[in-house]
Amino acid sequence: MSTSLQFSFATRPLVPFAHDYSHGAAEPWHSHDCAQLLHTLSGVARVETEQGHWVVPPGRGVWLPAGTRHRLHVTGNVAARTLFVDPYARADLPSVCQVVQVSALLRELIVTSLELPEEYAAGSREERIYELILDEIRVMTVLPFNLPEPETPALQRLCRQIQAEPGRPWTTDLAATQLNVSQRTLLRHFRQQTGLAYSEWVRRARLMEALIRLAQGQPVLRVALDLGYESHSAFSAMFRRILGVSPGNYFL
Repeated sequence: MSTSLQFSFATRPLVPFAHDYSHGAAEPWHSHDCAQLLHTLSGVARVETEQGHWVVPPGRGVWLPAGTRHRLHVTGNVAARTLFVDPYARADLPSVCQVVQVSALLRELIVTSLELPEEYAAGSREERIYELILDEIRVMTVLPFNLPEPETPALQRLCRQIQAEPGRPWTTDLAATQLNVSQRTLLRHFRQQTGLAYSEWVRRARLMEALIRLAQGQPVLRVALDLGYESHSAFSAMFRRILGVSPGNYFL
């Protein structure tokens, strides 16, 4: 997808766009002057912003407010259905980046919108579909698939190391030793800068890496062991607790 797309909202509040990415595709840093809902029908998209990282599994979406600088990396063949939204279409559109659950209704509305004309009459079916899409965007459920970026270089380096070696036993003691600070100092600064407890950040990092590896077709047991879990069952219990379904069934 071009990173220099221009959209007009003179006749409608949003512009639907369909694009398929092949495995390994990427987009460089860019931004749009409108909001964006990137919804994936297949594959996994990893979106990086200056505030953190988001992993978008199939059937979910990522919301990017207007002006958000971001870049994209794709795992598997991703069928993307994107909405570019006029930031002034509604006063209460989401104001921060977030991975969201795309309801069955919203998914069908997005697909339907691809066939709608740019201009339509007031009170028409087309107008009602566009307005219902905006209604659904306002009530999307937020999912825990983001990794907030810490502010200080020392914590940034630690987070990069955790992401590079997610299977390592990243205890509080190990992390504090790496930074040459007390565990109490580490925990305080980590929560202040990311809004998450250190242990929660590590768990999310492993979960997001697991989603990417599972999307690549890696066996569940291999993923579990590579990410530091003692067994298939321990990993599956964590996965089901967070996502409500077993890792083996998540991509079905």
